[in-house]
Amino acid sequence: EAFADMASTPRHPRYYTRYGNPVHERVIKIMSELEGTETALVTGSGMGAIATTLLSLVRAGDHVIAQNRHYMSTAKIMDEMLPRFGVEVTVVEQADTAAFEEAIRPNTKLIMVETPANPTLVVTDLEAVVKLAKSRGILVVCDNTFASPINQRPHDYGVDVVVHSATKYLGGHHDLTAGVICTSNELAEQIWQTHLSLGSVLSPMDAWLLLRGLRTLPMRMKQINANALALAEFLENQPQVEKVFYPGLPSHPQHELAKRQMKGFGAVIAFSIKGGYEETRRFVSSLKISRHAVSLGGVDSLVVHTAAMWAGTMTEEQMRTSGIQPNFVRFSTGIEHIEDLKADVKQALQSI
Repeated sequence: EAFADMASTPRHPRYYTRYGNPVHERVIKIMSELEGTETALVTGSGMGAIATTLLSLVRAGDHVIAQNRHYMSTAKIMDEMLPRFGVEVTVVEQADTAAFEEAIRPNTKLIMVETPANPTLVVTDLEAVVKLAKSRGILVVCDNTFASPINQRPHDYGVDVVVHSATKYLGGHHDLTAGVICTSNELAEQIWQTHLSLGSVLSPMDAWLLLRGLRTLPMRMKQINANALALAEFLENQPQVEKVFYPGLPSHPQHELAKRQMKGFGAVIAFSIKGGYEETRRFVSSLKISRHAVSLGGVDSLVVHTAAMWAGTMTEEQMRTSGIQPNFVRFSTGIEHIEDLKADVKQALQSI
């Protein structure tokens, strides 16, 4: 009887790990409190969280509005996967709230936003988008990975589902892969049913590592926010740098919006090197402290030459739409001493 009860109880933590796990249960409690939602779900990766959410909430005949700048795998879901299943997708400029309104149709079911957006750090006005959606019964999903719940809480603005790649800030040590979906009990039940079938399961060990990361999240974010802002200000004054994109800088076109909806501006700085692809390659290769690696939000600074990273997985048109230029660098600031980071960046810039 006890076993039958476990088998029929949604998300029971002790029946089967694909259904739930005691360590998952603890992560869920912490993440729902951090994001201010009723509950949460955990998945094996950030894309597991995003794909599971989208495939749970839309069906053939529905219409989705997405941004023209998303994480590349999210963009591929919008461009390739959803249309295969009969879901129409309209892509809009996320800095233009009017574009969201103009794209709404009678069959619009969901709006997907990501703010700040990867990799160009364009900011989406959450309050304005939610206002448009709520009056029409449209769900809003927000990828909050680039901000973290320490810097931004989309649910406070009425966002229905908040997703994270917990591989990034939440884990914080570049040693796990995980995703989190924060939402209401009602939507969690619907999403969980799809999760069972798709099987993007978070291993108990990675869930335990995620718990470890969450314990230091506020401390790490405080240092990361301070380092990134200082480094962004430093980069703006370097003659080899063409332009710096960071929401914490007054030069960012949406700085006032970022200040209004964010408490801090995160690790990621995007900037363009004067010259082209070759000069940018030399700069990235000359860095000594920052690791040349994919990911972000951990204790170590990471850097990627975005055109080199995504050229093999995105078409030239997709790269142009996403704002990826040949001389574009994405720098994820860690918790190292800021003077060490500045010195490393300076010597690398001098190498070009």
